Amino acid sequence: MKKIAVEQSVGKILCHDITAVRDGFKGRAFARGHVIKQEDIPNLLDMGKKYIFIWEDQENEIHEDDAALRLASMAPVKGTFYSGPYEGKMTLTAAVKGQFRVNKTLLSKLNTIGDITITTLPDHFRVEPDMKLAGLRIVPLTTEKKQIEQAEVICAQSPIPLFTIKPYQKLKVGIIITGSEIFNGRIKDRFEPLIRKKLSYFEADILDIVICDDIPDMLQSIASTFIRKDVDLLIFTGGMSVDPDDITPTVMRATGAEVITHGVPIQPGNMFMLAYLGNTALIGVPSAAIQHSTTILDVVLPQLFTGERFYKADFVAMAEGGSCLGCEICHYPICTFGRY
Repeated sequence: MKKIAVEQSVGKILCHDITAVRDGFKGRAFARGHVIKQEDIPNLLDMGKKYIFIWEDQENEIHEDDAALRLASMAPVKGTFYSGPYEGKMTLTAAVKGQFRVNKTLLSKLNTIGDITITTLPDHFRVEPDMKLAGLRIVPLTTEKKQIEQAEVICAQSPIPLFTIKPYQKLKVGIIITGSEIFNGRIKDRFEPLIRKKLSYFEADILDIVICDDIPDMLQSIASTFIRKDVDLLIFTGGMSVDPDDITPTVMRATGAEVITHGVPIQPGNMFMLAYLGNTALIGVPSAAIQHSTTILDVVLPQLFTGERFYKADFVAMAEGGSCLGCEICHYPICTFGRY
C-alpha cells in the first residue's frame, strides 16, 4: 500500500472504501477499485482527504477486504448469510428464526489478535430472519497475513464453532394450572391465555390444558398422564412460592425428575423451577408471570424450544442482568434482562 497526495492520484486505483459523513449521511462515497478522476479531487478534499492509498502487493500484508472475507470463511453458520465486504467489513445476517449462540471464549481469543475486531449480538439472543448478527473486520486498511492465519488456526482447532443458530423445534406441550380458587370457579384463570400467547411464538403442539385443585394426588395423576404421552415440555403454573400449601414443587420432585433449579437469581420470577425426566422438561412458572410482561419464562422458553438442556450454571450466570428495570414500554429482548 502506498500513500500519495490526492492531487497526484488521477488515474490511480483506490485500494480502500472512503466513507463520507455529512448532512446526516454516513456511507461509502468511493469504493475500493475506483479509478480516481480529475472531478473527484474537489470532493476528496472536501472530505478532508489530502492523501489516498493505492495498493502495492506486499508478500506479508493483506488488504482489509480480503481479511474480512477470510474471517467470514472461517466462521460459516447454517441458517445465515454473509454480505460484503463493505467498507472493509463482512456482515453476518440471520436467514431463519432461532436462538443465536456465541462461543464467547473463542470470540475473546480472536479479538485479542492484533488488528482483528469481531462484534456480535449477545449469546442466547432471540433472532429473526434478516436480523444482523455480527460484523467481522480488521481495524487498519491492511494487516499482517499471519494475524489472519492465526485466527483461522484457532477457529479450525475449536470443537465449538464461533457462531451457531439453534432453530426452534416443534414440541409437544402439556399445561397444568394449579389452584383451588381457579378449580372451584372462585376466580378467573389468567394463566392459560398468557401461556398460549408465549407459546404461540414457537411451534408448540399443546396436547391439553388441565386445571387442578390443590390436592397432591390429583396433581400427581395429571402429571403422570402427560408424561405417559411423552410430552417434551410439561408446564406447571401456580403454587410455586414457599407457603406450606404450595404443592407444585413437591409434586414435580415426586415424578422422579432431576431438579436443575428451584429458585433463580432473576427478578421477576425468583421462584421458577426446572427439572428433567428423561427427555421431558418440567417447569414451574411462578405467579410473577401474570403480573409482569417479561419474566424468567421469556428467558428460558427459546432455549427449551431448541432442545438444548439447561444446567445450574446457566441460571447462576443470569444473576448479572437478572434484574428487570420494569420499563413502562417493554423492549425485551432488546435490553439487558436475562443475559446468560
